[in-house]
Amino acid sequence: MKSILTIVVLLIMVTNSFAQENKKAKDLEGIAVGEMAPLFTAVDAGNNLFSLEDEIQHGPVVVIFYRGFWCPVCNKHLSTLQDSLQMITDEGARVIAISPEKPEYLDKMAEKTEARFTLLYDEDYRISDAYDVTFKPGSSKLMVYNMALGAKLKETHSDDSQRLPIPATFIINQNGKIIWRQFDPDYKNRSSVKDILNALQHDSAFTQP
Repeated sequence: MKSILTIVVLLIMVTNSFAQENKKAKDLEGIAVGEMAPLFTAVDAGNNLFSLEDEIQHGPVVVIFYRGFWCPVCNKHLSTLQDSLQMITDEGARVIAISPEKPEYLDKMAEKTEARFTLLYDEDYRISDAYDVTFKPGSSKLMVYNMALGAKLKETHSDDSQRLPIPATFIINQNGKIIWRQFDPDYKNRSSVKDILNALQHDSAFTQP
């Protein structure tokens, strides 16, 4: 009987793991505004450790998920953010961008976009899983990403599952709460600098005594 129960438990675990690794973008909801943000640590291109818990002590954090250095829309988005970075930091916020790419590929993204904000390596999709933005692209899209755009996802990621994050944006205040987000399964739709600034200014006005 114990052997049967063990097999059943293992089958359930395998099934759940398979379902998690094969979620489609349309099935995701993302962490909602008003919820406490999952805390995390991750390394940057120089293997320096970033801690969200430590960082929010100093001010709001704008967390951006992006797909990779190979993604033209991601390149444009991060470049735009860099162009207006001073406006965001003037609001007391810090910008970080997260992808499942290994540290050496974070450097490639920084070179392409001239990003001077922090880029982080989401090893094993731990952060994107916690924020419910990890999905598995279809086979035809993976072929385009890997062959036409040079993503080489099995090489650049920590495993060969070839999962990606929905390129969502979350703003986290000093209380650790998500005060604003941009979440859209359509990868072409991204957060704007204007919306980020409006959210930061609104939260600042609301929290002032």
